[in-house]
Amino acid sequence: MLDLAIAIPRVIVGLLFIGHGTQKLFGWFGGHGVAGTTGYFSSLGVRPAKLTAVLVGLAETFGGIGLTLGLVTPIAAALISVVMLGAIALAHWPRFWVSDGGLEYPLVNLTVAAMYGLFGP
Repeated sequence: MLDLAIAIPRVIVGLLFIGHGTQKLFGWFGGHGVAGTTGYFSSLGVRPAKLTAVLVGLAETFGGIGLTLGLVTPIAAALISVVMLGAIALAHWPRFWVSDGGLEYPLVNLTVAAMYGLFGP
């Protein structure tokens, strides 16, 4: 039963990251694709914005796949953790609550990814 309790959140978070990554890469699930993500990253002052958009999309997609399948979990969790640290630093800091555009949601994702990276399958 404990294995299931550990696996279910890992799979859910992994699937969410696959969704976020494919939004950035392909515009799926209401995303804006590489062009839209590049524009957003440019507005944050990220340079080179297009390369970063592609790398973030790949990190989220492959990190999500790794978490979902429970494969190379430390690497998958590290990819997601780095992306979440960047999101917090560049887009959400110093606000906290998600309703204010704050760091609440990426902080939860960072916490979950770090937990699986350190302790999970």
